[in-house]
Amino acid sequence: MTTPDVLPTTDVTRAEPDGPRARLTRVARSVHVDRRFLPVLGALVVLVLMFVVGGVRYENFLSGRVVSNLFINNSYLIVLAVGMTFVIITGGIDLSVGAVVALSGITAASLFESGWPAFVVIPLVILIGSALGLVVGVMVRVFEIQPFIATLAAMFLARGLCYVISLSSIPITDPTIVWLSSTRIPLGETWTLTPSGIIALVVVAVAFYVLHYTRFGRTVYAIGGGESSAVLMGLPVARTKVLVYVISGTCAGIGGFLFSIFSRSGYSLTGVGMELDAIAAVVIGGTLLTGGSGFVLGSVLGVLVLGLIQTIITFQGTLSSWWTKIFIGVLLLAFVVLQRAIAARRR
Repeated sequence: MTTPDVLPTTDVTRAEPDGPRARLTRVARSVHVDRRFLPVLGALVVLVLMFVVGGVRYENFLSGRVVSNLFINNSYLIVLAVGMTFVIITGGIDLSVGAVVALSGITAASLFESGWPAFVVIPLVILIGSALGLVVGVMVRVFEIQPFIATLAAMFLARGLCYVISLSSIPITDPTIVWLSSTRIPLGETWTLTPSGIIALVVVAVAFYVLHYTRFGRTVYAIGGGESSAVLMGLPVARTKVLVYVISGTCAGIGGFLFSIFSRSGYSLTGVGMELDAIAAVVIGGTLLTGGSGFVLGSVLGVLVLGLIQTIITFQGTLSSWWTKIFIGVLLLAFVVLQRAIAARRR
């Protein structure tokens, strides 16, 4: 056996192959995306695709009017989803928000009918939501009741109080509510914004700051990541767990006020199933149901996706509104599977 005179050597200066596929591979390697943001990016991609498909299929779909109506018609749901985001990040759930919306709305309508002024009624109906949230938070933390059961009890309590106030719809004719409902702030030729939309955006901005730039927000994430670890770190777990339900209840009170502006009435059956829409929006927006990860802006994207599904069905004109539920169910399943895949990669 003879050995070759010259042994093969590794060419360290060998140039990488060039071409569209190679360039695409290098770009993909250079772009590193944190896995926490993948569901949010997924929601953003779905939203953009829906806009593209709607723009291709329907005339005047890509217009400022459609986008403005998306915010106007879903301002109350955006506020609900923001409050629900805090709760779900801690690993909890809040089933009472839909009933609190109804209670706030019918209380406001009843008080306006009795001649109460708006500057008293508006903070009062929001405080009703905060008080119910405080009761739920105390039940969850002090009495160690599961959030599902505590918020279920609050849901029945709020819905029952609605029936006590009135069984029929009460119209709202207060001048302040009428002005808030009819005011349109022009932003260009076709874009408009309403006071309800401004309130929703302010709530989103405040929640974003609190959740991402305060010690309270970091504690919320720490509880969702592991409550025992958060206690060992000396974080105020008990106070924070109560406060997240107060925030959710307050957002539900604000949502009820915004919905009463939207409908200019109060009704006991308002908000049936609205809590499920809020939960779906939060999950589609990238918040893990197991807690510890989630984003307020992602929940806003989730609400916009849900609203855009309804808009597309309206433009189509031949589909029943129940197709909205079918599309939401399919999207929800897809995003839950994506969350499970991300959680499995982490382990």
